[in-house]
Amino acid sequence: MSRGTLIGVAALSGVVALWSAFALSTRAIEGAGLTTGDAAILRFAVPALLLTPWIPRTLRAVRGAGAGALGLVLLAGLPHFLLFAWGAELTSAGLTGLLVPGTVPLFVTLLLFLRHRTPVSRRRLGALAAIVVGVAASAMLRGGTADLGGVAVLLAAGLVWALYTVGLASLRLDLVSVIVVISVTSAIVALALAVTGVLPSHLLAGTLPAPQIATYALVQGVGTGLLSTACYVLAVKHLGSSLASSAGALSPVLTAVVAVPLLNEPLTAGLAIALALIVSGVAVFHLAPRR
Repeated sequence: MSRGTLIGVAALSGVVALWSAFALSTRAIEGAGLTTGDAAILRFAVPALLLTPWIPRTLRAVRGAGAGALGLVLLAGLPHFLLFAWGAELTSAGLTGLLVPGTVPLFVTLLLFLRHRTPVSRRRLGALAAIVVGVAASAMLRGGTADLGGVAVLLAAGLVWALYTVGLASLRLDLVSVIVVISVTSAIVALALAVTGVLPSHLLAGTLPAPQIATYALVQGVGTGLLSTACYVLAVKHLGSSLASSAGALSPVLTAVVAVPLLNEPLTAGLAIALALIVSGVAVFHLAPRR
């Protein structure tokens, strides 16, 4: 393989591992002694601090950005994280890692069709049908701690991420500026909610052990906030968007498998069927022609 291909494969492997780590660590928030507010602060404050030198440039760039698109992009910050964490608490790491990224293509296609009447090829329609059946299987054949309410919350998180994706396509900001906007605004709001008591926080109370702080700052702040985005950009650049998006569907599989020994979550028949349907649907969707 060429040097570029090797870089792309390594970056894509990082994407799969980091996305899986995000789902697993979010599911393990309560078991680690953190509150959702603690995890939110660490998730957004770390990249905000690391990217502080880029804040003045981002503020200048934001003035020329569309307000509507910018509002949609901000949904990818604290609103998406809170929905993701809530759904993870109500269900399992396997379902959390599966339903949110797995339903984004479905919601994006629906949003584009409603807004622009964008046509969809037959293969993509078949892939979307497989995703819908997979979601239904995850809800009807659920097991363990999964329930319908948690599935509904995860679907809402997928819809929010789809709205962010649509907004990002029309936003006139570079990648670093987008990360700065999301991280800074979400960190400020999360801190405000924690200070007022809306989001309880052991971190602000000074009762959170240092190892937990360091672990979540590394996994959520650096891993999810910075490295996963950089790795995905590299993967798309060296392998192409279709292959990168399709291989990214491996993340739910890794999450479900690792959750068995790490979190003692069973790999139920319903989850296995949903995995097969949704992952294959996402892969076919990205590899199929658009029209």
